[in-house]
Amino acid sequence: MNKRVAVVILNWNGEKLLREFLPSVIRNTNPELGRVIVVDNHSSDNSWGCLEREFAGVERVLFEDNFGFAGGYNRAIGMIEAEYVVLLNSDVEVAPGWLEPLVDALDRERQVVAVQPKILAYREKGKFEYAGASGGFIDYLGFPFCRGRVLDSTEFDTGQYDDEKEVFWATGAALCIRREQYMASGGLDEAFFAHMEEIDLCWRLKNSGYILKVVPSSVVYHLGGGSLPMNHPRKLFLNYRNNLLMLHKNLGGASREKVFFIRSLLDCMAGMLFLLKGEFSNTRSIIQAYKAFRKMKKGYPVPSEAGSHAGIYPRSIILDYFLRGKKKFSDLKF
Repeated sequence: MNKRVAVVILNWNGEKLLREFLPSVIRNTNPELGRVIVVDNHSSDNSWGCLEREFAGVERVLFEDNFGFAGGYNRAIGMIEAEYVVLLNSDVEVAPGWLEPLVDALDRERQVVAVQPKILAYREKGKFEYAGASGGFIDYLGFPFCRGRVLDSTEFDTGQYDDEKEVFWATGAALCIRREQYMASGGLDEAFFAHMEEIDLCWRLKNSGYILKVVPSSVVYHLGGGSLPMNHPRKLFLNYRNNLLMLHKNLGGASREKVFFIRSLLDCMAGMLFLLKGEFSNTRSIIQAYKAFRKMKKGYPVPSEAGSHAGIYPRSIILDYFLRGKKKFSDLKF
């Protein structure tokens, strides 16, 4: 099919989510502009049967193994012909007219390589959602946050972040990207398996001279937490390991050693705090993450220079949040 956009939904054991969220994607995606494709990542539930029976008109791809978030999308996007692809989580409801503003933004500026919509919470639609909100940023130590969400504090959406703006990273929950540049960059790093891989991809694209933006005139609603709960030890392990690997891959220059030294101190403090709270599995996850990172980093060269990019907060978001009470994006001074 000759459509400019391919909306790719990667599914794993999401039969219930498909029934709840896929209808809005089908209903609100302009068929003249884009095609909807569901890629099943070797589910063990009845997802495939559900797709065959209840969504027979939707394109489907079945994988013989679970390749994770990164590997699943890399394989799917490699198979699909389109100018733009949208990586859309299976737990996302899209509003009418959601796709056109994203495509318009990419059409206007060739240097803009990827965009995201405004992400609101599915269960509380007047509030920003954790994974993306109104555009992603990062502090100099590698901790990500968003316009509308700083650490665990999410704001209500009152239109305060409705301007189209350059961001440091765009969420993988609803990422619209030029397919050519996605493939040329190597796509998502499959060593990450899940979590942080879209921030790593965005950082690599920015290091190549591209721009990323949030387009709040496009709106979607994300359920979130569809794979692992927020405080799950496995999720904590992946977040810590992958964040360290992302820094190793993308951070160069004279500040590199200082950043890793400060990070190790903060992460040690976090591990001690979990220990004092009796959350031993979380402390173990941080220790295991550092061990895994030390092994994995050997496969990646160290960048010689540090890129100067819009969207990097020059202070510690952790210290500003807990010690200075800066819990809204508007409180931060870039």
